[in-house]
Amino acid sequence: MTKGPVRLDVTVNYGLPRTGIPAAVSFRKWVAAALEGRIREADLAIRIVDAREGRALNRHYRGKDYATNVLSFPAEVPEGLPKNVKFPLLGDLVICAPVLAREAREQKKPLAAHYAHMTVHGTLHLLGWNHEDEREAECMELLEREILASLGIADPYLAP
Repeated sequence: MTKGPVRLDVTVNYGLPRTGIPAAVSFRKWVAAALEGRIREADLAIRIVDAREGRALNRHYRGKDYATNVLSFPAEVPEGLPKNVKFPLLGDLVICAPVLAREAREQKKPLAAHYAHMTVHGTLHLLGWNHEDEREAECMELLEREILASLGIADPYLAP
């Protein structure tokens, strides 16, 4: 656990019109909440994409031919840098706006809350959290619930 403020550099890039998509300041707030007490310094980029770009990225990097809600690309330690050295580059998130809009409608939850959830979820992936098995998924979901509750956002895993 780290104490004190996080030095955070979050770049948000919009690959489609920004109508209905949260402002960059919201994404920064959600990332900061996910990192609080876990890391002191972080640089990451978030790209908001349409379904076409989301599908192409998911197909290229994961071999899945559909657009998904969030993709996480953790930074790799550069060649020659010792593996135990901490450097601020955390990685990149790609969030697919049409998928989030559809999921929020289907799950009957506020769109901004779903953006917050997927931003927190993706950020935790950048930190090394996963949900490959049931135990990992339960731990990650519990952490997501705690982070979102600290932001005043309802449990995303409860049915409406």
